[in-house]
Amino acid sequence: MTLRLPAALFTLVLLTGCATPSQRPTPISAAPTAAPAQVSAAAHPAGPLADDNLNAVAWTQTAIEHDLIYLQTYRDAESRLLAALHDPDWDALSKEDRMVSSHGLKPAVVLDIDETVLDNSPYEARAIRRGGEFNEAEWQAWCREEVARAMPGAVEFTQFAASHDIAVIYISNRAKVLDQATLANLHKVGLPISGPEALLGLGTVVAGCRQSGSSKQCRRQLISRKYRVLMQFGDQIGDFVDVSTNNVDGRQQAMAPYLDWIGRRWFVLPNPTYGSWESALFNQNPKAGPAQRRQLKLDALHYH
Repeated sequence: MTLRLPAALFTLVLLTGCATPSQRPTPISAAPTAAPAQVSAAAHPAGPLADDNLNAVAWTQTAIEHDLIYLQTYRDAESRLLAALHDPDWDALSKEDRMVSSHGLKPAVVLDIDETVLDNSPYEARAIRRGGEFNEAEWQAWCREEVARAMPGAVEFTQFAASHDIAVIYISNRAKVLDQATLANLHKVGLPISGPEALLGLGTVVAGCRQSGSSKQCRRQLISRKYRVLMQFGDQIGDFVDVSTNNVDGRQQAMAPYLDWIGRRWFVLPNPTYGSWESALFNQNPKAGPAQRRQLKLDALHYH
């Protein structure tokens, strides 16, 4: 998964019980006219907080638009892949990740796993139904079921790449203890696996590189020593580039040098259910509870 942080830091799914329509907060448009700082969670109806993840998971699982975005992305990437393959100067690794010249190296595509090629929304749905938050033990149990479906278009794209002798490599922040279950799930849905180094999970040791937290940079640098990367795919910007400051401005600055690569070398997929975009709104506060997190989200909204 592109970025799933331990529950001890902060929970990634904000769940406090399934909301009925009568329990939803008053829409912002119906709230009294006020400056953004004056909009408070206290202004909403009393009772349990609405489930911040309910709409996101419902959209992920039921909206045809979700599947069409994935199909569109992978089909567009496939239409561009052979041109990239035949351009010896084409490389989709940033200058920070490219450790040796890419000339003469075997071609590869690099993909994140969770919410990029595998759909874990059933895990999120279960958490909503039980009224809980992200739990590492339950997450690992879900992964070991090996039943996550492939995202629309992912199998066709990766099989197309493999058929042209392009290595398919997955960089995941799933813990390495989940490697075998993850490989089995990939195999079951038809996603190709290009040899024993096709999956680089969290905790992969890279000689000469000190990994920081869940950063994927060391693993991208490892790939750079063996492959010319044609394209990268992910649902978090950390799947493409290291983010030194995870706030709204810092994330924009990290991507600014690479905007021309989007839709050409880097393909970004939607994930409204969790991720570093969400923790960026919490000021990296590991102690923020559901009510405080909800208020920080309200404070981040634009009202004009």
